Amino acid sequence: MDFIKQAFNVKHEFWRYLVGSLIIAIFAIVGQFPFAIAAMFKYVANGGSINDMDEQALMSVLEPNLNLFLLLLSFAFGFIGLIIAVKYLHGQTIQSVTTARKKIDWKRVLFAFLFWGIITSGMILVDYFISPESYVWNFELNRFLILVLVAVLLIPIQTSLEEYIFRGYLMQGFGMLAKNRWLPLLMTSVIFGGMHVFNPEVGKLGYGVMVYYIGTGLFLGILTLMDDGMELALGFHAANNLFGALLVSADWTVLQTHSVLKDVSEPGQGFGDIFIPVFVVFPILLIIFAKVYKWTNWKEKLFGTIEAPVTENYKVLD
Repeated sequence: MDFIKQAFNVKHEFWRYLVGSLIIAIFAIVGQFPFAIAAMFKYVANGGSINDMDEQALMSVLEPNLNLFLLLLSFAFGFIGLIIAVKYLHGQTIQSVTTARKKIDWKRVLFAFLFWGIITSGMILVDYFISPESYVWNFELNRFLILVLVAVLLIPIQTSLEEYIFRGYLMQGFGMLAKNRWLPLLMTSVIFGGMHVFNPEVGKLGYGVMVYYIGTGLFLGILTLMDDGMELALGFHAANNLFGALLVSADWTVLQTHSVLKDVSEPGQGFGDIFIPVFVVFPILLIIFAKVYKWTNWKEKLFGTIEAPVTENYKVLD
């Protein structure tokens, strides 16, 4: 059974996806309360005034490991909202939001995780040896070990929630609405990119960086549609964020961590920084994944129509 078409077997009116998205957002907002409370208390204890507080001040007031833990905690709350929406609003299983296979293929998740983890780590190390002046050694064993614990536990939850919302839940929802594949792919990618518009990277690099965010959404969406499941996207996204958080950070990025290296260079927004990943690296990765998993029929899987299946054992719910 096709990945998007699985939604025909559950309650799939589009208003349910809007309400479900609201439920997820409410849970995620509730999950931000611990961070907000802790940051406000710390800010005031350091002599700051409540009237002068802004988001940037709150983001920098806590110790980085605690800051990371409390920020990522909201995604764990959001995941609870997702499970509630999927189970009780749609009568659906998490597995059917994950894949069209009979069970989740963890080998695919692991392959994408290790494959991209090795590549992204290698690129960071190569850049370090080519431009050592762009980095400072930031390694502190005790703080790094705490970072590893927090990152390994919570970053996969953060990345998985984003994948479940955009490449799973809303991909199926927009598919049921549009009855085609290109609109869900486009809509989820644009919304995914738009969710990053308030990241400090955008303030530092400018709106041109949105090409990278939307392009990443398109890449992950193509992975999902071509492979009939989210497993590759789950592994890729987790590796991208986890290895990045552990190996290198910068003062202008959304995640401030006790990483091994700190990038002190002045970031650019030229061809190499934004367009090469989207228009060179991602297409090469798609070709590699296509060879490994023997993808065919690209036109139908990315641009074809979606029709309700007609079988004796498949009941379409309105």
